[in-house]
Amino acid sequence: MSKLNNGEPSLNKIDDYNGNESKQKRNIVRLVVILCLVVGGIFAYLKTTSAPSDYVGTKEQSGINTTKN
Repeated sequence: MSKLNNGEPSLNKIDDYNGNESKQKRNIVRLVVILCLVVGGIFAYLKTTSAPSDYVGTKEQSGINTTKN
């Protein structure tokens, strides 16, 4: 089994294991998460405020037949 793990680091050798990450890496992760939330919020706002473009008809004829048969 030791022959298989020769080239791979163990978890204890990784810098970010067990909360040992640097402040710079932690701040970059926070910045990316906040940026994704802001971009998602902008897309959600634009989607909810956009007018639907699937209107069929004109002002004179709405395209809806309201007469009973």
